[in-house]
Amino acid sequence: QVRLVESGGGLVQAGGSLRLSCSVSGYTPGIVRAGWWRQPPGKEREWVATVDNWGITSYGDFVRGRFIVSRDNTDNTIYLQMNNLKPEDTALYRCRWGDGGTFGPNDAWGQGTQVTVSP
Repeated sequence: QVRLVESGGGLVQAGGSLRLSCSVSGYTPGIVRAGWWRQPPGKEREWVATVDNWGITSYGDFVRGRFIVSRDNTDNTIYLQMNNLKPEDTALYRCRWGDGGTFGPNDAWGQGTQVTVSP
C-alpha cells in the first residue's frame, strides 16, 4: 500500500520560500503521476502542480512561475519548491500519488503539511 508523508511546511513572511517534501513508500514501480493539492482555510481543495514519470510538469494558473515541482527517484520523494510566497498561499498542502499515470478516486494521499504566509 502506498504511503505518503509530507514535511517542510511552516510559517514564512510574504516573499519568502519553502520547500515541501513528500516521501513515498510501498509503491510498485510503474507509470505514475504525482502532484500537490492545497486547501486554503474555508475554501475548496485546489490543484497546485503535477509531475509524471518523464519529468513533465504542469501547474495551476495561480502559480505563475513561483513554484517548481520535481520528483527524485533515488530517494522516492516528490518536492515542491515555493518562492515569492503570498498570504493567499496559506493552506494545507497535500501530495497525491496516481498509479497508472492518471488520478482517480483510489489514489493515495498524504496527511498534509501546513503552510502559513504572513503579510
